[in-house]
Amino acid sequence: MGTGSSDSRPSRTVRPNDVRGVGLDEIDHVLLAQLTRDARTPNNALAAMAGIAPSTCLARVRSLIERGVIRGFHADIDPAALGRDLEAMISVRLRADARPHMARFADRMSAAPEVLDVYFIAGADDYLLHVAMRDTGALRDFVLDHLSARPEVAATETILVFEHIRPRSGL
Repeated sequence: MGTGSSDSRPSRTVRPNDVRGVGLDEIDHVLLAQLTRDARTPNNALAAMAGIAPSTCLARVRSLIERGVIRGFHADIDPAALGRDLEAMISVRLRADARPHMARFADRMSAAPEVLDVYFIAGADDYLLHVAMRDTGALRDFVLDHLSARPEVAATETILVFEHIRPRSGL
């Protein structure tokens, strides 16, 4: 159970690229909405959608990347195609004395090939891991070997994912 005390969480989370102060105009929003729908949109088509010249579009997208607004481009690969048909969400609560080492835990989890996403969350738990495994035995082994066996981990809860539906709309 969470302590509920104010010292159970870091006082402030350091974000790698704090983009809260980055100003975005209407053209930026058009570019980001289209890239969210299809990151492979050719520059000429993207420029036409935004009503700007291709050279301007390229410069604006590069600027969005440099400012940390666009964090990257990736392929959304179905884990089942890789033989990892079983997906789960695992909530992880760290021990109170492990709080100074939270970033190390997150780095270790994000490096595990079974882990699709790592979320630092509010509430009783500290992290939510989205994992994909070949079967329940592999899931059990992951929880036992990578989580329960770790001295900094106080508790876990595993929730099976029946279906993962990714929204297709823009911003």
